[in-house]
Amino acid sequence: MKFEGTKSYISTEDLSMAVNAAINLERPLLIKGEPGTGKTMLALEVAESLGLPLYEWNIKSTTKAQQGLYEYDAVTRLRDSQLGDERVKDISNYIEKGKLWEAFVSEERAVLLIDEIDKADIEFPNDLLQEIDRMEFYVYETKETVKAIHRPIVIITSNNEKELPDAFLRRCFFHYISFPDRETMQEIVKVHHPKIKQKLVKEALDIFFDVRKVPGLKKKPSTSELVDWLKLLMSDDLPDEILKNRDATKAIPPLYGALIKNEQDVQLLERLAFMARRESGNQQ
Repeated sequence: MKFEGTKSYISTEDLSMAVNAAINLERPLLIKGEPGTGKTMLALEVAESLGLPLYEWNIKSTTKAQQGLYEYDAVTRLRDSQLGDERVKDISNYIEKGKLWEAFVSEERAVLLIDEIDKADIEFPNDLLQEIDRMEFYVYETKETVKAIHRPIVIITSNNEKELPDAFLRRCFFHYISFPDRETMQEIVKVHHPKIKQKLVKEALDIFFDVRKVPGLKKKPSTSELVDWLKLLMSDDLPDEILKNRDATKAIPPLYGALIKNEQDVQLLERLAFMARRESGNQQ
């Protein structure tokens, strides 16, 4: 059982080594990196590559650790008891399995994705320590212990919005997905747009990496945004030379809305364009 990337997901050697190390150590793999670098997609591709089922637990600010185990619907049970429903005799009818429970009782080894764990309350990771460590938990309502049939491959993503507790970090294998270099980015583009002209890719990447280098950007454009931008540039409505003939004194790239996602960064690039035009005029 070894992950080496897939046809639709370019995995660097370091990332593949991290995935396989976590699998061998039977530790959760904690993945960090800029938004848009493929953290969530990694779990999907690991599951597909290894032919394993995937259970996704998408974390929100209101998510509690207990929801990953199970939830007991006491309100519905009370209502059913008032209506004389026979289902109330079996309390398990009112217990909804969470994603950890589903992954634990899977007939084959599964991949469990805990996505964007840093969105939840600061105590959320600590509340899962024992369950992830022991691969079991106790259901108080039915007085049963749920144990993992097969230890799932746990992949946890974080955008670094909150610091994670040390006790939680000690139990994880950590990997930071570095932003792809130009060569890796060309491979990623080829996967998503196999028929794209290489001339367009070269010119687009020149602009893309130049924008990312601009100091003071609030949000640098990501890999997924580059892919979207190239899709627009490839559309039949745009001339082939749209990038080549672009005015060098304009810092704002064409169709910038696919790359730049807030007004502060637009204004910053506009100021840079103004300064470039003024400098060009003075030199003349």
